Amino acid sequence: MRYLILFALAGCLGDIDPEWQLDHTRIVAVRATPPHIPAGATSQLDMLVATKGATTSMPAPDGVIVVSPMSLAGALSGTTVTAPSEDQLAAARTELGLMPGTPVPLQLGIAYAGLAATKTVFLGDSADNPVLTNVTIGGAPAPAPGEMITVPPDTDVHMSVEADDTRMLVDWLTSCGTMHDFDLPSGYTLELERTSYPERKLSVLQLNVIEDASGRRITYVWTDPGAGVIGLNLGWLQVGFGPVAAPVPAAK
Repeated sequence: MRYLILFALAGCLGDIDPEWQLDHTRIVAVRATPPHIPAGATSQLDMLVATKGATTSMPAPDGVIVVSPMSLAGALSGTTVTAPSEDQLAAARTELGLMPGTPVPLQLGIAYAGLAATKTVFLGDSADNPVLTNVTIGGAPAPAPGEMITVPPDTDVHMSVEADDTRMLVDWLTSCGTMHDFDLPSGYTLELERTSYPERKLSVLQLNVIEDASGRRITYVWTDPGAGVIGLNLGWLQVGFGPVAAPVPAAK
C-alpha cells in the first residue's frame, strides 16, 4: 500500500492548531523499543517533543508511571520496562480478564514540562517497531534523518510511504504550509460511469471518488447523461471532465 499525502505551502492557521501542525508545543510521540517483549526482556522508552517556534527534540521525560495493571508496577524503572516472569504475567492476565498467552498491555503515563502522554508496552510476546520504506517527498527520496527538507513555495507537494495499512497507522506533520489528508491511508481513483437508478427511473452520468485502500466509494456527483461536462470540488480535490475533441485528419 502506498500512502499519498498532499500539502500546499500556503494559507494561515486559526486560533486552534490542526493535528498535523508541528509548530505547536506538545509530545508528538512516545516510542518503546521494542514495543512487545517476552518475560525477562527489556524495552527502552524515548519521546519526540515539538516546541512552538523551535525544532523538535528528544528530551528525557520528567517522569513515567505505571497506570495499569498496578500489580506490574515493578516492571518499570525510569524509562526502562522489564517484562516480569511468566508466573507474574499469568497472574496479570487473570487480573485483566485476558486469555492465556495473550500479551499483557502495560499502560504507562509520561509527563514532560506540564505535558502528558500515554504509552502501552505489551508483555509476553515479541515484536519490533515497523520500519518505513520508500519515503518520498515531491516524488524524490526523503533526505536522511537530520538533513534539511526543502520544497518550493506555493506548490502542492505529494508525500508518500510504503506501509502495511493492516498493521500501521501513518500520520504526517509539518511546521510550514497547509497539509491535507495527513492521516489518510491511501490515494484515490476517479471513476466516470453511466449508470441508472431504476427505483427513481433515472439514468445519469456519474463521477465517483474511490478510496484505493478500501475500494469504497467515498462520494460522487451525477448529471444528465447527455451533459458535456461534469465537475467536483471537495476543497482538497477539484476535478472536471469534458469531451475530447476528435483528432483533425491529416491533410493529403
